[in-house]
Amino acid sequence: MTPVYKRILLKLSGESLMGDRGLAIDPDIVQGVAFELKEVKELGLEIGIVIGGGNIFRGMSASMRGMDRVSADYMGMLATIINAMALQDMLERSDVDTRVLTAIRMEQIAEPFIRRRAIRHLEKGRIVIFAGGTGNPYFTTDTAAALRATEIEADAVLKGTKVDGVYDSDPVVNKDAVKYEELTYIEVVKKRLKVMDSTAITLCMDNELPIYVFNIREKGALKRVVLGENIGTKVIGEKDD
Repeated sequence: MTPVYKRILLKLSGESLMGDRGLAIDPDIVQGVAFELKEVKELGLEIGIVIGGGNIFRGMSASMRGMDRVSADYMGMLATIINAMALQDMLERSDVDTRVLTAIRMEQIAEPFIRRRAIRHLEKGRIVIFAGGTGNPYFTTDTAAALRATEIEADAVLKGTKVDGVYDSDPVVNKDAVKYEELTYIEVVKKRLKVMDSTAITLCMDNELPIYVFNIREKGALKRVVLGENIGTKVIGEKDD
């Protein structure tokens, strides 16, 4: 089995690490994600990861409740670092060599983000987890994922969520929600679909980076995506006439 990509950027939401037991970080869920990543890495794929922090702290929500937006965003960045360390621990327990690179310097627990260093780690077969977002307030981890994917010259952005693709409405609320198999970047923006924020979509569009949205909790889904199976939702440039 040969992957259709050489290098990917996997975007994980913080919520994807939560289980049904009320835990912000569920060890069983994290272990499952680590197992999926190990399987894909063994195919020879180079893997970068950007992880959110919404399971611990969400800066935008705190700002709406009266907290200073800049302080709230920095707190959210710290939450992503906690998640990155949890995932790194589980990967290394599975004998997967992993490095955490942060946009905020904290050398005691992680390496600072340096583009050339990140690429070198990937070339050596290490999984690289990019934490701390972009290191700047007012930017989401979606934007961080698009930025890091561009910087490391990834072939695609894979967004692992709790649902199996992009729908025209919330499938949890609306049982008649329609799933899209393929969309263009412009359609995502015009229809205001919750794929990634508009800054991230624009960055992917400008750099012709395809986005695949799939359910990270579905066993084997990540492997199926990198092998080219048509699951989830694909976001690409304008369709040919």
